[in-house]
Amino acid sequence: MPVPAGTSLSIQVRAKAVLTNDFQHVLFRLNRNGLVVWRSGYDTARYESPLKNLARRLDQLGAIALALLYVTQDCRLAQIWNSTLEIYRTFAAPILFLLPAEAAHRLSIWALKLGLVPGARQKQVGILATEFCGLPLPNPIGLAAGYDKDCEIPGALLGLGFGFVEAGTVTPRPQPGNPKPRLFRLVEDGAVINRFGFNSRGHDEFSNNLDDWRASNGTGLVGVNVGKNKDSEDAAADYVAGVRRFAGVADYLVVNISSPNTPGLRDLQSKARLEKLTVAVIKARDDAAAKSDDGRRCPLLIKIAPDLDESALEDIAEIALQNSIDGIIATNTTVARPPGLRDAAASETGGLSGRPLFEPSTRLLGDLYRLTGGNVPLIGVGGVFTGRQAYEKILAGASLVQIYTSLIYRGPGAAPRICAELAECLIADGYAAVSDAVGASHR
Repeated sequence: MPVPAGTSLSIQVRAKAVLTNDFQHVLFRLNRNGLVVWRSGYDTARYESPLKNLARRLDQLGAIALALLYVTQDCRLAQIWNSTLEIYRTFAAPILFLLPAEAAHRLSIWALKLGLVPGARQKQVGILATEFCGLPLPNPIGLAAGYDKDCEIPGALLGLGFGFVEAGTVTPRPQPGNPKPRLFRLVEDGAVINRFGFNSRGHDEFSNNLDDWRASNGTGLVGVNVGKNKDSEDAAADYVAGVRRFAGVADYLVVNISSPNTPGLRDLQSKARLEKLTVAVIKARDDAAAKSDDGRRCPLLIKIAPDLDESALEDIAEIALQNSIDGIIATNTTVARPPGLRDAAASETGGLSGRPLFEPSTRLLGDLYRLTGGNVPLIGVGGVFTGRQAYEKILAGASLVQIYTSLIYRGPGAAPRICAELAECLIADGYAAVSDAVGASHR
């Protein structure tokens, strides 16, 4: 229900205190100018938030959601809940899900940018430490491209417990993408459909954001996913431009040829066109390495669709092996609509991600591992909500696993929860490291 300007909203909840194991009454009072918090059993405290100017630019529901996220940042109050996941499910998600999906997405970006979302509290588990293309990672769970399209918040996302983050897709020139609405939740199916169409602020702004983060002593592995402009007449030239621009600053590069939302893009997965494109981007990467001070060859990956037939997958495996592609990400979203989808939004056009994608994407991942003989490192993506599902991707052949849709439904605690469950799976089956389990289903 809308909150009239100039009035306040009070919410009273019961929450279990972690340290005392007692139940405390917590009263939040939210208004358009600030945030007041009372807690029984504690000293009354008043927090003046920086929401005043921002709230004027948001609708009233957005202001409430952002204020609730702000509450969780207070270290004393945060001790009341057992996990970030519980906070998200109980408070933030119900309100965020009242907003249009893309508005909630932008709200989450703003909250992370302002430091209003608490970072991961779980300690990294040693068994999860791994490497990919010679790059060390604290854990194999990453965030897929599409969430942070313009590299606005790589540090904040890494702080949520991800082992690595992939930013983008970024296009050479700014472009608005497809008309809104273009992002739809399928809540009943644990899925999302998007038809963004590579909305991007372009190479320049993306590069400035990444440079600024690095200059601020930002640490952690960040990949860059590059794409083509919708009106480009030379797709290969756009990808070459992206590789040249980011080969010296990205930890790895991804050539995205599998989004279903840019006309003609998936045609680049055909054998003749992919072979030509692969040669061009590898040359651009190698030329950039030759001109760099350290001679570093940035790992170069391609991202493929889940809707490929056996023949097309064989061609991709052959090209990857012949041209020494550093890795393949399997998979992007699907244009298929598996039977059994219940949500009314399933009729929307675009790429489907989330729970319905888990089985087909994992099956294709396993086929790709078999076709490449395990000689091309793979990143598994599609429908991962639990550590057990991440483990199944690894057993099928993935060296790393990415999530996206589960972050929407499970919130900022998603990565630590998946990591903890994955570690349990590895230990239970007697593996000493993630790499020992990669492709185990084929042995």
